[in-house]
Amino acid sequence: MLAVIACGHVSPAAAFAQQPGVFHFGFKKSVNGQLPSIDEEGFKGIVTQHGALFLGDTSKKELYLTFDNGYENGYTPGILDVLKEKKVPAAFFVTGHYVKDQAELIKRMAGEGHIVGNHSWSHPDMSLLSEEQIRSELDKVKEQVLSLTGQKEMKYLRPPRGIFNERVLAASKRFGYTNVFWSLAYKDWDVNAQKGSQYAYEQVMKQLHPGAIMLLHSVSKDNADALGSIIDEARRQGYEFKSLDELTGSNSSSGTELLQ
Repeated sequence: MLAVIACGHVSPAAAFAQQPGVFHFGFKKSVNGQLPSIDEEGFKGIVTQHGALFLGDTSKKELYLTFDNGYENGYTPGILDVLKEKKVPAAFFVTGHYVKDQAELIKRMAGEGHIVGNHSWSHPDMSLLSEEQIRSELDKVKEQVLSLTGQKEMKYLRPPRGIFNERVLAASKRFGYTNVFWSLAYKDWDVNAQKGSQYAYEQVMKQLHPGAIMLLHSVSKDNADALGSIIDEARRQGYEFKSLDELTGSNSSSGTELLQ
């Protein structure tokens, strides 16, 4: 069962219909603390082969908080405030539009010790691009973030809309990226279908599981309003929030310790 759709732009059926070997990331959701699964989705082999992340260490009650930032809807400053107050690291996957439009927020993310990851320059279906076009999409974001923050490395990629094939994973790996998918998410990206902070809280908490890579969209008012409660309750249940760098054993590229 494809339980989750990234960014809300493409249905799984439509993505699979594009061309053979193209996948739209989805998974069997966690229920009652059980681990989610990609065993039945047809892409586990290439995800594993190319070192893409779906889960962290499932033997530990650790969580990895990530946000997709395609555009700014006014909520990211508040999200950063909550993360700073509660000393929680996060990864923000940004597009070219976001980098051009929100330079100060990019600087703040990096300056407060968060990871700024690559979500491509123009948010295309990268399975339709040549290898050089993929490189261009990624290099533009990396170079612009470098010019804003001094961040010389950009190590993490989230393919736009969760659409990928083996060529996308292989090429981006050659360019130095770890693809980061997710094991916890819900339909949060539709700004016209927000249902309140309690709904967001419940959707996240009912999927909580050890090693979860959490995907939230920063355009969601519900997420922004619920974030503090989500963090507090997860910690009450014994979870710790970790950085993707701790999961992969990488050194932080920001050069700034979290929230000093």
